[in-house]
Amino acid sequence: MPVNAIGNEQLSGIEEESDIYEAFAPHVDTTNISVLTDTPPGKKPNLKSFQDVQSLIQQGKKREAKIVLRENSWPTNSPIRSQLWPALCAQHHVGKTMLDGFYWDMVNQVFGTTELPEKPIMLPPFVDSTHCLPYHLTRKGRAVADRVVSVLGYACPDITYSPTLYPITSILLHFMSEEECYHCMASLVAPKEKVFITQTKLLYEVTWKTVMQIAKKHAKSAVNYLATMCNGQKPESIFMDWCWWILGGLPFPHLVRVMDCFFHEGIKVFYRVSLAILILFHKHVTASNSDWDADAIKNDIDNALPKFCKNIPVSPAKLLRTAFSIRALSSTYISRVFLKTEMLLKSKSVLSGPKQMVRSRSSDNLPTSQSQINVQMMSHTLTIRELFTLWSWLPVRITMYQPVLLYTTEEHGCSLTTFYVRVEQHEPTLLMIKTCNNEVFGAYCSSRWFERNLKDDRGQRQAYFGTGETFLFSLYPERAKYPWVGMEGDTGLGHASELFMAADSKMITIGGGEGQAIWMDENIRFGKTDRCQTFNNPPLCASGDFEIRVLEVYGFVGA
Repeated sequence: MPVNAIGNEQLSGIEEESDIYEAFAPHVDTTNISVLTDTPPGKKPNLKSFQDVQSLIQQGKKREAKIVLRENSWPTNSPIRSQLWPALCAQHHVGKTMLDGFYWDMVNQVFGTTELPEKPIMLPPFVDSTHCLPYHLTRKGRAVADRVVSVLGYACPDITYSPTLYPITSILLHFMSEEECYHCMASLVAPKEKVFITQTKLLYEVTWKTVMQIAKKHAKSAVNYLATMCNGQKPESIFMDWCWWILGGLPFPHLVRVMDCFFHEGIKVFYRVSLAILILFHKHVTASNSDWDADAIKNDIDNALPKFCKNIPVSPAKLLRTAFSIRALSSTYISRVFLKTEMLLKSKSVLSGPKQMVRSRSSDNLPTSQSQINVQMMSHTLTIRELFTLWSWLPVRITMYQPVLLYTTEEHGCSLTTFYVRVEQHEPTLLMIKTCNNEVFGAYCSSRWFERNLKDDRGQRQAYFGTGETFLFSLYPERAKYPWVGMEGDTGLGHASELFMAADSKMITIGGGEGQAIWMDENIRFGKTDRCQTFNNPPLCASGDFEIRVLEVYGFVGA
């Protein structure tokens, strides 16, 4: 049983092995779950019971319940959550109560059986594949999470973009059955007056901009410090990841305590915790005895906060105390900033028609709002964060143009013939592959795919075409760009270093020489990836062979 001592605050582990299995659902792997408690060794904590909290909820004493939830540091393996979390979520339920068996009827409707399928479940398009966080769920637990999210997508067709929905489902499943988890999630996506989970790209953007606004006032010195570390860039890209500091960065015991409060109070808990993270980060990295190096932070500014969260030097209780003791940060103020940001973004998306002046990347290093809107409305694979990453990798002149979706297997079917009809006259193109294992990778192709038909001086079709501007990239699980080896002046490989693009009626290839970086079959169903000499890349997915869930190809209007 791992026992964590965090910073200077001594935290003792609860070591009764039997206990840990009582608290967690059977689809959880408890091997690596650290159990933290803020009680000094030998002292028994005086914690409230589920009955205490339930009685406050039943009497409508929401404020008293809020204080109890904030102040009671139930250990990660406390059995209380199997009752507490469903009761907290049920408070927010809108409409008729779901009948017993309702969920399993839905499962039967969607999948035709209640057996867990052997093959991976196709997740709804609102899921962000880079953030399908399983935490400590077993393989079966992940399949259960996939199924809950799929049924939710079926029952709630209005959800168009909701990257936090999957991780919150995963967290709930650590402490309850599949059916209870579905009921909790259905309660969390329903309320209109209190936000728990954003369900559109617009509102997702509103949340990170809200956090940024609030932080400028309530974590001012931390924001100023980050701005100086951004090398003249805008700190927007840091704030875009704000909810992943919490859901993807914090250790599990800290996250579980945050969720105790979140299921009662809503997204404002995340806002407060993100500000606490900023404040603690600034305090820690600028301390005289800090082991953080300013240059290292500057060089990897996007990862500084997630890295800090992973090894956060305070206990869960100290994190929550910091979050809830930020002065003058009222819910009313948060709501006001949220609504103002939402109105502003809505009016911008209405106004930003095609006549809008498009600035180049060189002036602000970000895709224009019109480009963001285009991609958000078109893409089944690209998140805003990934769009920003990709944008920074494109040749500068291309960033001045609007992206347009030319071909997607979701709408145009899986056929190389259709691919060529829709794509071959465009230059450049951006190919994006999402596999059935949720890996996301692709290539920026500098030349038209029509060039596969061109012949050389002797009347021979040229096998390979393209230029050294072509590059490969991976967005999930790794985030990396693999440019042409010749960019580094390494052309000693001769012909093998210039095998950019190849295609015929049976296949497409990108990158060659001792292997193909990306190869796809004529049905755009199966592919393989290897190291190749043209880009000196590793295989872009772990197994080498992959099954394609979605292929998207973008062009650039006017390029």
